[in-house]
Amino acid sequence: MTKLKTIFTLLIIQFFFINSATSQVDTLTVFSKAMNKDIPNMVITPENFASKNEKLPVLYLLHGAGGNFADWITKAPLIKKYATDFNIIIVCPDGGVTSWYFDSPIDNTMKYETFVSQELVAAVDKNYKTIATKDGRAITGLSMGGHGGLYLGFKHQDVFGAAGSMSGGVDIRPFPNNWDIKKRLGTYPENKEHWEKNSVINLVHLLDADLKIIIDCGYDDFFFDDNKRLHDILVERNIAHDYIERPGAHNWNYWANAIKYQLVFFNDAFKR
Repeated sequence: MTKLKTIFTLLIIQFFFINSATSQVDTLTVFSKAMNKDIPNMVITPENFASKNEKLPVLYLLHGAGGNFADWITKAPLIKKYATDFNIIIVCPDGGVTSWYFDSPIDNTMKYETFVSQELVAAVDKNYKTIATKDGRAITGLSMGGHGGLYLGFKHQDVFGAAGSMSGGVDIRPFPNNWDIKKRLGTYPENKEHWEKNSVINLVHLLDADLKIIIDCGYDDFFFDDNKRLHDILVERNIAHDYIERPGAHNWNYWANAIKYQLVFFNDAFKR
């Protein structure tokens, strides 16, 4: 089943590559030394990018639990157009089905923090004409990827100059039995320290004034209360950020709309 799913995903990618009128879509396979395996990543470049002698900023766009690197382009295909509209490179990593984008302290095969923040960034900068500094990099995502966007942004402010979240699981502690988190951190009662250290809401102390932050979550989302609490903490500590709450649930209708707002934010944040 896994092999058939992979073949189907690659066929979808090929379809979008052939039929993309406003952008180029590539699959960049990166070998992860940290996990000793090849990982596919989708890279969307603006129209005529190859023919221009111009370095562009990069947005790393993360998928949610149960998804893969093709999710964004298949379920929110307008991101191909946005790459051209905003003249940026969009990279959609494969973050594993339920990696949560951190380095698991109990499973050495799950090192997606190292992969995205180090190995993937280095590979993208090597293979594409990028602004290879934090001022030219942003990271965001949906749900599990929203956790990843803020988690990696907060922890690697030397790599990313801007970070965001859409419907993000910014506090994983209220969900001890969901989305395989306990497979990555151990059960909460026996491994409380792992859960505390890897919840975004507990990483605010790492922030400095340079990181640009945007948080977006719908009223009807099961992560809404956690996002509101994170917003309140940032306000209390006088940490600048954009915060959006509006009608919407935890679904692709919401995320396909949210990414437009986030791209405007990141476009303003990039220093070209």
